[in-house]
Amino acid sequence: MSDHDKTPHQPSARTWTRLGLGALGGLLAQGAALAVAELAAAAVRPQSGPVVAVGAAAIDRTPAAVKDWAIRTFGADDKLVLQLGILAVLTLFALALGAFAARHRRTGAAGILVFGVVGAAAALGRPDSTGVRDALPSVLGAIAGAALLYVLVGLLPPARREAPGERGEQIEQEEQEEQEEQEEQGGGWDRRRFVIAATAAAAASAGAGVLGRALSGAGGREAVASRKNVTLPPPGSRAPGVPRRAQVGVDGVSSFFTPNSDFYRVDTALVVPKVDATTWRLRVHGDGVDRERTLTFDDLLRRELIERDITLTCVSNEVGGPYVGNARWIGVRLADLLEECGVRRPSQGGPADQLVARSVDGMTIGSPVEDVMDGRDAMLALGMNGEPLPFDHGFPVRMLVPGLYGYVSACKWIEEIELTTFDAYDAYWVKRDWAREAPVKTQSRIDTPKPFARPKTGTVMVAGVAWAQRRGIDKVEIRVDDGPWREAILAAEDSRDTWRQWSYAWPATKGGHTLTVRATDRTGEVQTERRTRTVPDGASGWHSVVVTVE
Repeated sequence: MSDHDKTPHQPSARTWTRLGLGALGGLLAQGAALAVAELAAAAVRPQSGPVVAVGAAAIDRTPAAVKDWAIRTFGADDKLVLQLGILAVLTLFALALGAFAARHRRTGAAGILVFGVVGAAAALGRPDSTGVRDALPSVLGAIAGAALLYVLVGLLPPARREAPGERGEQIEQEEQEEQEEQEEQGGGWDRRRFVIAATAAAAASAGAGVLGRALSGAGGREAVASRKNVTLPPPGSRAPGVPRRAQVGVDGVSSFFTPNSDFYRVDTALVVPKVDATTWRLRVHGDGVDRERTLTFDDLLRRELIERDITLTCVSNEVGGPYVGNARWIGVRLADLLEECGVRRPSQGGPADQLVARSVDGMTIGSPVEDVMDGRDAMLALGMNGEPLPFDHGFPVRMLVPGLYGYVSACKWIEEIELTTFDAYDAYWVKRDWAREAPVKTQSRIDTPKPFARPKTGTVMVAGVAWAQRRGIDKVEIRVDDGPWREAILAAEDSRDTWRQWSYAWPATKGGHTLTVRATDRTGEVQTERRTRTVPDGASGWHSVVVTVE
């Protein structure tokens, strides 16, 4: 039986070959598009690449509950998972589009341009967009991908000719024109030409991608060099020495100071901004600002610096979660800077009750002006644990306000401070159903033993941390199963703005047990048992672990 004798419902081997190779062509075209876009983004800016732009747009439009689930499930890998998901979807579409192009060459190749439009729209729609140039990587990548797919499909074995009427007249005419064009270009199926073209395309895409990555990295060299050249002056106001007994001597308890490499990172930046400290500027303006100012990094270094131990807490931290860390920070007292600009607290007649901090990546964070200027050590931080801020944590400058969750206080890569009102402006997270104001809740956590541990009978040390920034921890209690609450031994307190470690010697008996912890802050408020999720203003409830004593 010849190909022409087969029914439309029985594709020939040639047809299957053409579809399969078309799908391969689609995959190669996707690779070329992404590689060219990566190369172009290196020339424009890394945040303009289509995967990053679409990923950022997806983050902006994701409901708060879904974001919270992603952070809870994937932790610091949530951004990697998002980008891998985008690439997986692109791959599936590329395969389908390539197979479609095998039957409809021009239409299929043009389909890749749609992805360019999506990427360009996402890049232009970002809060930190620099203008039309941000669309170039997506557009150039799409053009390269479409051209490659068109060429590769032209090298496939000719599609079988079907009887008149088997398909729509328009489709028949399109395929006939493509077959005639293929025949004019040499006709037939030249396997070697296709393999050479596909291999060359793959190699060129890989090269362009590698070059793009290298150039993007080189683009941040000035920022890296500027950080290396920073020497933090001695603070005018040093932090008191940490009490000798601030760290309990129990294995498994978090270090009193969290190393920079272990400090939690929760933000929306798919590409960590690399900001050159020598060109960085901070603008202070808005309602009640009598004297607008624009400061350089050197301006801040010349001011009196303060050094403080402060525990930061992310609002996405579940009960017993890891998104809390303690560090020694060096920076400029924010209240002093605002007062120099003429800003007054609302309680003193100031017109602004919200300070909106803007990051170089477009993030906006709103903090209560009253809290920033009430005497606490709110600061523009320049250093962390004895060194300039790491890029992941906001170099060259970030904001800190002790006692507030990070989403309403801890703007990284800050470049602007605007004084306004809560009624006039909703910051990024408030627009996504989080509370306008969010003081840190009294919380405690069991660090050891770990859940489902199997300790031996006898004395088992139960230990962990508790925090209630601005109030301090007065008491921590442990309960075994449904027994009475027993008071734990508190480690020495560094300050009310840092977490406090605790320990309890438990006479463990054989069998399964549930250990529960609760804390009481200095106001007398006992940590609530009522379980709530993180949205809208932080999780609450008691932390418990289940162990089996052998």
